[in-house]
Amino acid sequence: MLTLTRRVPPNPSLEVDFLLALSAEERTHSRLRIEAPEGQVVLLALPRGTVLQDGDLLESEAEGETRGSYRVRVAAKPEPVMTVHAATPLDLLRAAYHLGNRHVPLEITPTYLRFSADAVLKALVEQLGLQVQEASLPFYPEMGAYGHGH
Repeated sequence: MLTLTRRVPPNPSLEVDFLLALSAEERTHSRLRIEAPEGQVVLLALPRGTVLQDGDLLESEAEGETRGSYRVRVAAKPEPVMTVHAATPLDLLRAAYHLGNRHVPLEITPTYLRFSADAVLKALVEQLGLQVQEASLPFYPEMGAYGHGH
């Protein structure tokens, strides 16, 4: 088992041992046990409140490991999402208001909103007259006012 205990400063040229693809929800957990694509069990043991971003570098402690520390780059894993497009900024703002009223983790951009796939929320947005597209994409929800995913 590989235990990742610290975030290291960003460095795109730094070599890593592997990519660890995590969903938006998984990136909000400072304690997590997950299986890497290579079959290796990875344990996140990060400081409480750590929220990982796409591209973050994590490192393991060297003590007790046969080859020293491991470096892993976090990648946003594609997941089922729904993307909302609107004819006007006001329509998009209205959809954001209604989704926010339901405390839905929401990715907000000037041209679209994105949320985790959910049939009830899709129906709500369509009732507002907006288009919804389903896809499997990386999801980057807005961080809450207190630093959490929602």
